Amino acid sequence: MNGPWTIAVLGAGAWGTALALTALRAGHRATLWARRADLAHDITHTHENRRYLPGIALNPRLAALDDMAAVLSGADCVLAAVPAQNLRDVLATASATLARDVPVVLCAKGIERGTGRLMSQVAAETLPGNPIAALSGPSFASDVASGLPTAVTVASQDGALAAELAARLSAPNLRCYSSDDLIGVEIGGALKNVLAIAAGATSGAGLGASAVAAMITRGFVELRRVGVAFGARPETLMGLSGLGDLILTCSSAQSRNFSYGLALGRGESVEGLPLAEGVFTAGIAAQIAREKGIETPIIDAVTGILEGRLTVEAAMQALLARPLKNEAS
Repeated sequence: MNGPWTIAVLGAGAWGTALALTALRAGHRATLWARRADLAHDITHTHENRRYLPGIALNPRLAALDDMAAVLSGADCVLAAVPAQNLRDVLATASATLARDVPVVLCAKGIERGTGRLMSQVAAETLPGNPIAALSGPSFASDVASGLPTAVTVASQDGALAAELAARLSAPNLRCYSSDDLIGVEIGGALKNVLAIAAGATSGAGLGASAVAAMITRGFVELRRVGVAFGARPETLMGLSGLGDLILTCSSAQSRNFSYGLALGRGESVEGLPLAEGVFTAGIAAQIAREKGIETPIIDAVTGILEGRLTVEAAMQALLARPLKNEAS
């Protein structure tokens, strides 16, 4: 269709709010679905998401509702920006209202802990009549919400759909590239969260910038191994949704996963820290790697730390004690 779209954004957290603002900047109509009525009220009437994006003024045209059916009614496109582990339940609820053939763009990064499914697989099971895409790349919600320049990838197995969505969702501050390597884009987005915990823990333990750089680089090797095993293309993993997102997430305390790792490395309590998707993805990622015979010592170490089987110091010692090998192997 020509002209502006009506875009429904499921999830009124920082990322969902930022994407809704971007949709408005691109000339579309956008409405947020919020699970909580008080949050929906604040966004609509105070023009601020004080819980998730404090201090950022929202476009007065942005409205939020706690009625999912109302938000989905008449939607030309859906952006699903709820946490990865909640996606199945939210899409199952949406399936009662959402019209068939409306594209659903998955904006959460992770692997479903109970099933090992990627987000696109979860969506295909719950919304079999809807085209599925994913949006991923190096992007902090606060930057996008503030209108700072950002580039991401929009992927679908249907390359024409990916190109159309990338064009539609691009805005003055958000450049969207398209890809038909949906699996590659998803793997990059899911595993970088786990590796960011490793980088944060290394930094928090005071092991130095050199060790952090080594952790990121060798972590990328693991990301590529897993991605290739899933059929991802190497050039996808080298792009925005792979290496680009890894670099950003492993280098700033704005990253929830890096901050979670920092706390672990410093021996601080992680109680009350914001949701870090890598915490939920690490164990299932390690399990999948074992089942596929893929060597992922860093992902395994993060899993051991999160499960309380390893200290950060012991994990680092174990990594350093691994047999020496050719870097390219």
